[in-house]
Amino acid sequence: MSDQQRIDVSVIIPTFDRLWCLPKAVSSCRDSTVTVEIIVVDDGSTDGTWEWLQRQKDVIALRQENWGKCWAVNRACAQCRGEYVRFLDSDDWLLPGANARQVALARSKDCDIVVAGHELYDESEQLIKRFEWTECDDFIAQQLGECDSSHYSAYLFRKSFLSAIPHRPDFAWRDDRLFLLEAALAAPTLAIDCQPTLGHRHHARGRLQFQKGMRGVATNLQHITLYRKILARLESRGELTPRRKKAACKVLWPLAHWIGYSHLDEACEVANWVFRLDPQFRVPENGLLGLLYRHIGFRNTELLLRVRRSFLTPFRAGAPRQKLDLSLRDKVTTVEDLTQ
Repeated sequence: MSDQQRIDVSVIIPTFDRLWCLPKAVSSCRDSTVTVEIIVVDDGSTDGTWEWLQRQKDVIALRQENWGKCWAVNRACAQCRGEYVRFLDSDDWLLPGANARQVALARSKDCDIVVAGHELYDESEQLIKRFEWTECDDFIAQQLGECDSSHYSAYLFRKSFLSAIPHRPDFAWRDDRLFLLEAALAAPTLAIDCQPTLGHRHHARGRLQFQKGMRGVATNLQHITLYRKILARLESRGELTPRRKKAACKVLWPLAHWIGYSHLDEACEVANWVFRLDPQFRVPENGLLGLLYRHIGFRNTELLLRVRRSFLTPFRAGAPRQKLDLSLRDKVTTVEDLTQ
């Protein structure tokens, strides 16, 4: 491919019934200083998304039945032509200059991944908080949960590096996390973009990360299964260090609680696994909840919380439920927090 034909970055956007926000996501990808290939995969939308895409002359539009995000992303990856690749959710957007800045940095550092922080916005696009990139000398521990790892749409990937790292449909509701963990295990060379590159929107219109009912149970199963697979792979390679075990426990402990809402025996298995991974693990909760976990154990504490929830539920009929995102779930500190 000649320099005139070279595509600097391919931005892959899977979407389903999000015409309310897709135009902003697409518009944010356009950049006159680098050559950007925008690929949008319509996963069976019924809200006019496909018709809108037909009018976007600079967008490669693909369409499929409603098979889900992983299938959409893998399809786009198979035909994208950029030297670098970025994945963007259709309800988020890139901040100005993100593509050009990260492509330049990737080339100057000859790296596999350029990482960056992000900005969090509310539903009306008002800035909530700016998250700078957290520097960490163990990228695997960071992805396991030792510290904040930003959002994967804030990352830029060298396309050739991703050849053996697909999005896995079996983990559709946790595919971003598994994708980044597999990328970390592939020992990438990294560069840090000191400026946030992504506008990440919180909204109440449904996200893959926040599932309820049976889908919520499946999401927890996928989450625990991917951690079992990743930790087993690290152990087989002799790379499951105490530091990485501790990092995983920061995620596994609150996950045990969430599993305990519906499957207490399985939740207890996860809690026991935490103490096997880190025999010095200290329950992070403070106050009464922490005392209960430490003195009567995980199972008995979860049983008490179940009783309390069942008692309070009739009095909360019609009350709005607190919305918790995954980054906050390990910060629950009181019984009241756990019963909202």
